[in-house]
This record gives sequence, C-alpha cells and structure tokens, in this order.
Amino acid sequence: MQDNRILELAYAIAETTRDKVGAIESIMRETEILALNARIEAARAGAAGTAMLTELRGQRFTDLALNAVEIIDRNLFERSCDVRWWATDSAVVDAVEAPTADHLAHASSRLATILRSYTVYLDLWIIDRQGRVIANGRPDRYPGAVGHEVAEQAWFRQALATANGDDYSVADIAREPALDDAPVATYATAIRRGGRHDGEVLGTLGIFFDWAPQAEAVVQGVGLSEEERARSRVMLLDAEARIIADSRGRAALSERYPLATEGRERGHGQEKARLVAFARTPGYETYAGLGWYGVIEYTEAAAEGAELVHEPSLVE
Repeated sequence: MQDNRILELAYAIAETTRDKVGAIESIMRETEILALNARIEAARAGAAGTAMLTELRGQRFTDLALNAVEIIDRNLFERSCDVRWWATDSAVVDAVEAPTADHLAHASSRLATILRSYTVYLDLWIIDRQGRVIANGRPDRYPGAVGHEVAEQAWFRQALATANGDDYSVADIAREPALDDAPVATYATAIRRGGRHDGEVLGTLGIFFDWAPQAEAVVQGVGLSEEERARSRVMLLDAEARIIADSRGRAALSERYPLATEGRERGHGQEKARLVAFARTPGYETYAGLGWYGVIEYTEAAAEGAELVHEPSLVE
C-alpha cells in the first residue's frame, strides 16, 4: 500500500510539474511576443521621432533661410534710398551741368566724404549722358574709373530712362573690372537738372555696394548650433539659382545650385541624408527685390546613401 501511495504522489507531482511548465512556457511565449511588440513599437516611435525632428529642423531652417535673404534685402533697400538721395546733391548736379575742373574736383571730394561715412561701398561714380565716368570718390584707389565707359551696361541705360527722381535701376551681383574685378551690387539713378524730381536727365550716379564682405557676414551670421554649422552650407542664390554667397566660401558667381522649389515660395525637402530648406525674398518696403533665395543645405550624420529601413508589422 505504501508503494502505491508513493506512485500516486509521484504521478501527481509529475502532472503538477507538467502543468506548471506548460504555464511557464505559455507565459514565456506571451512575454516574448510582448517584448517583440515593444521593440517594434520602439522602432516605430524612433522612426516617427526622427521624422518629427527632420520636419522641425526643416521648418526652422526655412525660417532661417528667409531671415538671411530678408536681412540682405533690407540692407539693399537702403542702397536704393542712398542713390536717389545723393543724386540730388548740389556738387553731383554741378558736375554734370557744368563739368569744369573745379566742379569735378569738388564732386569727387564730396563723394569721398560720403564714402568715409558709408563704408559698405567700394566707389561712387558720376557718369555723363554718353556713359563716360567723369568723377569718382576714390580716384587714388581706382584711378582707372574716370574715363571708364559704361554705356552698354543695362543699369546705366535703365537709370537714364527713369521717369523721375523716385526711380532707380539695380543690377544683379557682377564683377566690375574698373573696381579690381570685385563683385558688386550696382544701383543707379538719373542726375537731373537742378536736382529736381522731374528735371531734365543730364547723367547718372552709380553706386557700388561692396558685396563680398556684406554677404559673408549674412551667411555666417545665421543662427545655427556648432553641430549644425559643421554640417550646413548657407547660401544666397539669385533668380537664376546662381550662388552669390556661400558660407563655405565657394561663391565664384558662376556655379548654379540645383534648387527644386516645385513652385513654392519657401519650404524644405529631404533626399537621403540631405535636407534643403529655402525661402524666396518677399522684398522690403518699396524694394521688391530681385527674386533671390536664401538656402540652407544640411547633411545628416548618417552616411549618405544608406538603405531605408522598412517599418515592421505588429506580431499578432
């Protein structure tokens, strides 16, 4: 009888053990499934978080690109005011009304005084109706300016054709041979008899904004973190997508950037590890701008060209 009792207990223990082991195995399977689902959800959350970070960065960079092009256009708006004001200066008017040696010397002295106060300019030129420079503000620095012919320049012809003293012409960034081939933003307007708003056109005043240092200050001054700055290229593009300023110092005025705006005034897009944000100038006050863009190109830390990871499905 004792032996039978022992066998019954052994069978009972074995059955209980099987039940417990089965329950444990079931729990383990459920735990593994839950753990796998948790890993999948974490992967999803990570992908969503990465996407959210990219979107937020893209929006921020778009705002910074807009800010960069707005800053330069606010600066250039002031240049359009300068040229219209200085064209009415009596010394400037006298130089084209009666271009005597005394009048020309006085005008040159007056332009030099202006240049000492407005350091953003390379030079100021007084030009007769035939397109010949007759006086400049820095004859010592640019002795070849006087006598230089600009009759074929669009900005000169447009300045001659202005309807009144409120109008002016502006040219895209270009190198000026008579100013040591420096890149300049050129503004011009007519010089009118008596300095009157509606006076007869006697010549033009051309002013040359020293582009390189001013543009460099704008693209280098964009509010990026050190990590972002190391991975970014901040640019200004003209309406033809020509790079006219580059935070990496590569603006040779000949390279064009492949900006795909898809008809948008501003926005951002990403291809592989490269994020590009852009904004077109809205102009400033009476200065409509020249259709320029601010652009920030940012390269993610991940290797460019890495394969995309497909999102897994939940285990049922």
